[in-house]
Amino acid sequence: MNARPAPDSLPPAADAANPVPALEARGLRKRYGEQTVVDGVDMQVARGECWGLLGPNGAGKTTFLRMVLGRTPPTEGSLRVLGLPVPEASAATRARIGLVPQLDTLDPDFTVVENLRVYAGYFGIRAREAHALIADLLAFANLEAKADAPISTLSGGMKRRLSLARALVNTPDLLVLDEPTTGLDPQARQLLWQRLRMLKSRGMSLVLTTHYMEEAARLCDRVTVMDRGRFLDTDTPARLVARHVEPQVVEVHGIDALEWHGAGGADAADRVEVVGDTVLCYLRDERPILDALRDRPGLEYLHRPANLEDVFLRLTGRDLRDA
Repeated sequence: MNARPAPDSLPPAADAANPVPALEARGLRKRYGEQTVVDGVDMQVARGECWGLLGPNGAGKTTFLRMVLGRTPPTEGSLRVLGLPVPEASAATRARIGLVPQLDTLDPDFTVVENLRVYAGYFGIRAREAHALIADLLAFANLEAKADAPISTLSGGMKRRLSLARALVNTPDLLVLDEPTTGLDPQARQLLWQRLRMLKSRGMSLVLTTHYMEEAARLCDRVTVMDRGRFLDTDTPARLVARHVEPQVVEVHGIDALEWHGAGGADAADRVEVVGDTVLCYLRDERPILDALRDRPGLEYLHRPANLEDVFLRLTGRDLRDA
C-alpha cells in the first residue's frame, strides 16, 4: 500500500492553544434503574490532545461516548464538550464533532464519492465547496482511485479510511474514534495511525477507544483505564506503566514452567502471576532469573519490557468478560 502524502489543506488546524477543554466531566453518572453504568467520573481533555479510553467489555465506555455525543443524557453531574453544556447544547456540539463509529455505517447504495457528498449535505456544505473538500478528503484517505467505486468493492481498510474521511467532512474540532482499527491488517492499521497522527499534529482533539494497547501507547498523550463504570487511573502510557507494574517481564511457558515455578524458580521475581501454563515474572532486576533460565534449556521463555497491557490487566483483572 503506497500512501500519497495528504494535502496540507486538510483539515485546517484546530485551535490547540484554546484554554477551553475539548471535554470536561465532573461527577458524571449514568444509571439504568438500579445499575450504575458510569459512576461519578471526573476528566478533562485539553485542546489538541489525543486521549484514550481503555476498558474491558461492559466497562461503560460506550455509554460515556454516547453522553459526549449527546445521545444519552447523564443521570447526575456535568459534561461540557468544546466549552458547551451537553446535552443542552448537543445539536451545536454535534456540528463540531467528527465520529468514526465502531461499525461501518457507509451507505452501500452509493459510491465512495457519493457517500462523502451526501454527508457534506447534512452539514449544509454547498456543492462547489463540497467538490473541493471531497477531493482533499479522498487524497487524505488515499482513496482517489476508488472515488467512483461501490462500497461493496472496498476492502476493510478502505472502508475504515472512508469512515475517517467522512468524519472530517465538517472540519471538526473534536474527532471521536470508537475502536477505529478493529479487524484491520497491519498495513491498513499503520496507514490509519499515520493519518491520525497527522490530524493530531495539526491541533485536532482526538478521543479514542481501543482494545489494542499498542495503538493507545503509540497515539495517545494520556490514557484512562475504565472498569465497572469508574475511571481507575489516568496518565501518559509511560507513567501508567511505571506506576503500576515492574519494568521487566519474563514469561515462562509450558508444563515444565509450572514445575519450575513450584520448585522455587521464580522466587527472585518481585511479583508472579500464573495464567494457564504461563508463569509471568515481574521484575525490577531481571538478571538473576535470566541467568537461571539459561541453565534450563528445556524451558521456553520470553523477556520483554512491561507495557500498557500489563497495566490494563493489573487494574481490571484477567477474568474474561462477556462481549
